[in-house]
Amino acid sequence: MPRLFLLLLATVVALWAALPVASPAQAQVADSYTLNSGDSVRIHVYGEEDLSFDQLLIGQNGRISYPFLGELTVIGKTASQLQAELIAGLKPDYLVDPRISVSVVKYRPFFVNGEVKKPGGVDFQPGLTLRKAISLAGGFTERANKKKALVISDADPGRKEQEVNLDYNVQPGDIITVQDTFF
Repeated sequence: MPRLFLLLLATVVALWAALPVASPAQAQVADSYTLNSGDSVRIHVYGEEDLSFDQLLIGQNGRISYPFLGELTVIGKTASQLQAELIAGLKPDYLVDPRISVSVVKYRPFFVNGEVKKPGGVDFQPGLTLRKAISLAGGFTERANKKKALVISDADPGRKEQEVNLDYNVQPGDIITVQDTFF
């Protein structure tokens, strides 16, 4: 009997150790990240399959359609804020003690153009620097400025270009332009 217990304990510890661990950068993005159109969220309501969704795309209008609650505006909210809104909406009339988790499963893309080998949209991943983003876009062309680039941040309402170095932390929706050099 003790041998079976030890074997079971070792299996549980091994499975627990194999779980993915979020880096501090990923955890920070997840805590402060505000949802926008093009993002996809996972909503899981424990014990309620009909209210759980593996991937809900946030529409261009910044809304999702959710059973019993209708159209919810989620743009500008964090996953935690959406979770609290769902709990508050379902608790009084539909569920006694709703247990809900909300997470971002796919971030909206960012865009790289200019002097890169494969310009276009790239799926965002937390912790990306400009240097890594350019690698995902196929790397620099021969004429590229390899020290800095121009970025229009999706979070900037004025949509102004700003010059950044290769250590810039890329955000979803950013538009990155790698310029050429003169020599």
